[in-house]
Amino acid sequence: MEFDVTPLIVSLKTTATATFITFLLGLPAAYWVAGYRGKLKGVIDGIFILPLVLPPTVAGFLLLLLFGRHGPFWEILHRLDISIIFSWTATVIAAVVVSFPMMYRTAKGAFEQMDLNILSAARTLGSSELRIFFRISIPMAWPGIVAGGILAFARALGEFGATIMLAGNIPGKTQTIPLAIYFAVEGGDDRLAYSWVALIIAISLLVVFLMNFWLERQQKYIGNQWMK
Repeated sequence: MEFDVTPLIVSLKTTATATFITFLLGLPAAYWVAGYRGKLKGVIDGIFILPLVLPPTVAGFLLLLLFGRHGPFWEILHRLDISIIFSWTATVIAAVVVSFPMMYRTAKGAFEQMDLNILSAARTLGSSELRIFFRISIPMAWPGIVAGGILAFARALGEFGATIMLAGNIPGKTQTIPLAIYFAVEGGDDRLAYSWVALIIAISLLVVFLMNFWLERQQKYIGNQWMK
């Protein structure tokens, strides 16, 4: 029997897209919340990390409520002739929702560790907030930002519950590696399940190795900078 690699392709395509979107959404959200001093900070922070503590199936059910026939977005999507449920787009949405807290929390912690005196000095010298964000804040928090991106990638790669609720298990379209493992076991094909398990473990170990390697390089670089 020929080994079907489409779950790997779907997983990598979904994970890469979701990580990119999570990066674009999580980075400004983390920066804003890190500097926010209002009374609603705890509430906002709780909403952003909620998918981290919710069971994935619950997150998937809530996404179904949003994009389903009786959801608030159904009429708009229907008029635009866009179908979300049981589509590849649904796999990306599910992966973004569950991986967003990983990017957000890690980047937020990195931003909170910055020296605020440097930011204040930049503002005193007339730098705009946008310039401070791109030229000072991101370089200072970059190790934590990269770590958050890698963790988000790993979380999106292993997503199962929300994906099967929103996107289903359509071979070649929405079937990711975790779904392929589950249905291989359900179908009694242990050999196929072992193959997918070995592959996703190898990918996960590679991600962890790259994250540790990056953090060690950054720590050495920062240490060398302080020595100069």
